Amino acid sequence: MSKKQKEILKIQNIKQELILGSSSIYRQELLQRLQIPFKTVKPKIDESPLSNEAPEATAVRLAEAKARAVAEIYAQALIIGCDQVAVLGDTHLGKPMNHKNAVKQLQLMRGKEVVFYTALSLLNGCTDRIQTCVVPYYVKFRQFSDQQIESYLIKEKPYHCAGSAKSEGLGIALIERMTGDDPNALVGLPLIMLVGMLANEGVDIV
Repeated sequence: MSKKQKEILKIQNIKQELILGSSSIYRQELLQRLQIPFKTVKPKIDESPLSNEAPEATAVRLAEAKARAVAEIYAQALIIGCDQVAVLGDTHLGKPMNHKNAVKQLQLMRGKEVVFYTALSLLNGCTDRIQTCVVPYYVKFRQFSDQQIESYLIKEKPYHCAGSAKSEGLGIALIERMTGDDPNALVGLPLIMLVGMLANEGVDIV
């Protein structure tokens, strides 16, 4: 941590280091909006869903697991863990990981509504207190063609994004409407809830 960051911490009375347990540049960009110092650490966990596990439960379990995995290294920090699960009816839409799977996902999603469940956990390493919530966001997709799917995937390559559609990027062109309490949740970090959680730990943003 730089000298400038330490001075900011002192001014804002933040006694603990803040860690974002994610390697996502989009979550980093969102957290930067709060204008508080933090560092990022990629948590090492198995993100596979459990058999017959509800999507909200999967998101919560993984968000908490990510925070606790980082706490093994930064035991005294405030740690943010996040996870997102996309659901179409009874079908979980995970990260496609490759072009073929992304094509299948988008073909399945076109013209339909997908629910994105974003779980957020804030773990206080000093007290072992963990706050967790799930923020749903509803996305209705347009009736796009196979050719448009190919064009989008070639340009965006969203293979590590649940549901294969990045609303913060070119994926917005595939969306007809979005509904939810916090648009940041769709990107992966519900800032409205996070501000409240941080306040509960004595960290005031403004």
